[in-house]
Amino acid sequence: MTFAEMTLSQFLDALAGSDPTPGGGTASAVAGAMGASLLVMVTGLAKSNTNSDEEKAALAAARQALQPLVGTLAALADTDAAAFDEVMAAYRLPKASDEEKAFRSAAIQKSLQGATTAPLQTLRACAGAMAHAGTVAACGNRSAVSDVGVAIGLLEAAAAGAEANVRINLGSVRDLQFTSAAGDETGRLVSEVTRQAAAARTRLG
Repeated sequence: MTFAEMTLSQFLDALAGSDPTPGGGTASAVAGAMGASLLVMVTGLAKSNTNSDEEKAALAAARQALQPLVGTLAALADTDAAAFDEVMAAYRLPKASDEEKAFRSAAIQKSLQGATTAPLQTLRACAGAMAHAGTVAACGNRSAVSDVGVAIGLLEAAAAGAEANVRINLGSVRDLQFTSAAGDETGRLVSEVTRQAAAARTRLG
């Protein structure tokens, strides 16, 4: 069963359980999916801000871009948990002989890159959703201003959580080319999310 197929109660119980997964990475992806879903909801309301054709076209375009991101983020909840499980499995590999130690070390490094890539994908998706928050804030129905505000906050939290997971895993990755590229992209995406969120909030008034 995927996390998206769970009831809310089941998912919360899983988060609260003693197993390391699902953890913060999964929660970040779910928060991002919730934020993107709220934006989709506002784009589908019968009335826009001024009901102009231009606004409705802009909202329709935002809706088309946002809908697949909801599914992407929901799927990344499972991807993140699976990636961390692979890290734990790699650390449990035998290390009695030199050959086993070498194999275990390589498996750990490979799994750590996977555990870095998963939250980085979440961060990318959150940035992609936040890029449309300004349009929804400006063009959406004024009665849904608070919904857009919640969506922005959720996407910010999801991006921050994803960033934290990327950076904690990068600290153990030895491939300097990988760490440099992932670190640079993470910094750029976080800055973009912050900028887009601030811009969107100015359009809520």
